[in-house]
Amino acid sequence: MNDPRVGPGDAVARLTVTTADEMRELGRRLAKLLRPGDLLLLSGELGAGKTTLTRGLGEGLGVRGAVTSPTFVIARVHPSLGDGPPLVHVDAYRLGGGLDEMEDLDLDVSLPDSIVAVEWGDGKVEDLSDDRLHVVIHRAVGADAAHVTDPSADDVREVAVTGIGRRWAQADLSGLAG
Repeated sequence: MNDPRVGPGDAVARLTVTTADEMRELGRRLAKLLRPGDLLLLSGELGAGKTTLTRGLGEGLGVRGAVTSPTFVIARVHPSLGDGPPLVHVDAYRLGGGLDEMEDLDLDVSLPDSIVAVEWGDGKVEDLSDDRLHVVIHRAVGADAAHVTDPSADDVREVAVTGIGRRWAQADLSGLAG
């Protein structure tokens, strides 16, 4: 899980998540650190837990509507039920291009007042902000999982949360571990 984009001043938290409920709880804890203008890139294999994490973000932010995968609609806006920022949840899986293809979503317009979480956003939305959180969820699949004999180990995820840029340089991500 080494990321060449991580610089020496970037904040990093690494943790192990063993259930879907724990992934949602991680999202709720992460929501406490967020403010309008924050961009999150969520990376991981299919079924790794990106949408589950985002569901927890929505719960922690107190937004309206069920947070589900926006794969076919590309993006969903979940307004706050209180005075907090809306959550813009994007699934860029079906988008092949970079930021140019994403322009129709007006994420650059939404970002200053919202929290924007982009699944499959690597190489597509980094130019939206110099400051972002990159959440990488790794789950053992294929040959990596072949040595695992415990059936419950299928739910185990290794998560790395990296704060990139000045916004996150002094951030304390240690609270994400619970």
